[in-house]
Amino acid sequence: MSDIIKLLPDAVANQIAAGEVIQRPASAVKELLENAIDAGSDNISLVIKDAGKALIQVNDNGFGMSETDARLSFERHATSKIKSAADLFNINTKGFRGEALASIAAIAQVELKTKVEGNDLGTQIVIEGSKVKEQEVCNCSKGTSFSIKNLFFNVPARRNFLKSNPVEIKHIIEEFQRVALVHAEIAFSMYNNGNEVFNLKKGSFRQRIVGIFGDKTNQKLVPVTESTDIVSIEGFVSKPEFAKKTRGEQYFFVNDRFIKNPYLNHAVQNAFDQLLSKDQFPAYFLKLTIDPSKIDINIHPTKTEIKFEDERAIYAIIRTAVKQALGKHNITPTLDFEQELSFNVPLLKSTDTIKIPTIKVNKDYNPFETKTVAPKVRKQSTENWESLYSSFQKDTTEIIEHNEEKEKQQVISPNWDNDEEEEKQTLIQLHSKYILAQLKSGSLIIDQERAHTRILFEEYIKNLAHGKGSTQQLLFPETIDFTTADAELLNELQVEVKNLGFDFDKMGKSSFVISGVPSELKEPNVKKILEGLLEQFKLNESELKLKKHENLAISMARSASIKSGKKLAEEEMKALVDQLFACEMPYSLPNGKPTIITLNLEDLNQQFDY
Repeated sequence: MSDIIKLLPDAVANQIAAGEVIQRPASAVKELLENAIDAGSDNISLVIKDAGKALIQVNDNGFGMSETDARLSFERHATSKIKSAADLFNINTKGFRGEALASIAAIAQVELKTKVEGNDLGTQIVIEGSKVKEQEVCNCSKGTSFSIKNLFFNVPARRNFLKSNPVEIKHIIEEFQRVALVHAEIAFSMYNNGNEVFNLKKGSFRQRIVGIFGDKTNQKLVPVTESTDIVSIEGFVSKPEFAKKTRGEQYFFVNDRFIKNPYLNHAVQNAFDQLLSKDQFPAYFLKLTIDPSKIDINIHPTKTEIKFEDERAIYAIIRTAVKQALGKHNITPTLDFEQELSFNVPLLKSTDTIKIPTIKVNKDYNPFETKTVAPKVRKQSTENWESLYSSFQKDTTEIIEHNEEKEKQQVISPNWDNDEEEEKQTLIQLHSKYILAQLKSGSLIIDQERAHTRILFEEYIKNLAHGKGSTQQLLFPETIDFTTADAELLNELQVEVKNLGFDFDKMGKSSFVISGVPSELKEPNVKKILEGLLEQFKLNESELKLKKHENLAISMARSASIKSGKKLAEEEMKALVDQLFACEMPYSLPNGKPTIITLNLEDLNQQFDY
């Protein structure tokens, strides 16, 4: 039998590695930004075109590379970070595998320009699909400029799996934020299709958080600090009142490297016990410093997962540190019993003068004097007393008839088969959440929030399909400020959001002027609706994997629907039920959850042992 095992060509091996390391444009952004940091840069810029599919460019002012280093950097497992296996347990840099550049060069058209400080000329290298097309000297500034064009140009199957531009941009911004957040000592900038998205100056960790998430974030932060022999913690958590319904701004950094760790996330969530409901999530930005020999970061190609030597101890330290921080800033609940106000004596200032208390005495008062004053008695008239009872019988009869009529209206007729009686029946709202309707064979219970979500979903799907929904112009246009990431996402989705019925224009970097809203919108808070739309869109994209139009329609429907707890008039309930049964699929939401349940009369009879 002939030999069947053969060594893979380098180009094929690089493409296989690229499948693990470079999953989407955001993955390439992460690798290039981390390389720029390792190069000692203090000013890094990111340029994106067509959500990274057409161009990803990272420019830095770091050490640069010699001609030989520039060429070797594209070889597999070529790295300057480690020399032996022992170095894997003492890593203080971002990259160390030597796979990133080789993987990127295998699936894209790459251009590298780099120059070491002190050299007159630099080096330019052009690579396509792992093949070197050009290598020559060039005139460039100190540092490195790395351009990736036409990502996945030679792997069309991978390119077809990429999501829409808004989704890919969202992932790129997330990676940019993760890197920029923990390196406040470096200036970062980002441009998307020629528009400035971020321009972050050097500063403190708190300033960097505010620079990325907006000025209003500053008032939401509670500082957390703790230092032990196992781990040192520094950072911030949000105040409970600013918690969100989705896991958004949650960041763990270990030795300046972003990580994902559900176990440690539970430690923070547990510290907010009794402060938040189960469906609320706090924001946190926590930097952990640990001895590199006590962790293993070489367990995942993207290096976002870490093994800890003593994870349970770190869990307890994080939980305690966050709990203490909330307590120090009077965030934790306290028992506030009625306080004796007489003890609240204000402190005197040095300039205040002390006033002697005075007592007023009535000198004419005689305690032995007894004097009674006769009370004033109103004279009663007994004339025409018979007229008081003249209309008694008539008034009594009217009151009794009115009460009987009122009782008839409140009682649901037990005659299930009488059509005439059924038409007169009213809908009943239960617990400001459900609508009860009577059938001949039983009863219907309708979830008012889900029912309205279904109605709006089908309406918005039609609007997106036809290209325009009905718009109601606002009397006074409203200016809304978003976070930079949400503003960029809304900018990418502006055509579709306008097709839902919104009318808006961008003003500045992250502000929008809203002049019109969908005509079927009942919620007056436009900012709440749009922020809810974007939050739901991001949540659905990560969990439900919906198409863009379906995602937008269900996100908008959930954001704008009537919520549980809202009391409805009978006319509103009837309109809601009529619109629900006019839907193509009235019985469930797009995710399969029911909008209606039926209570059969026979089942009810069995419950009462009939």
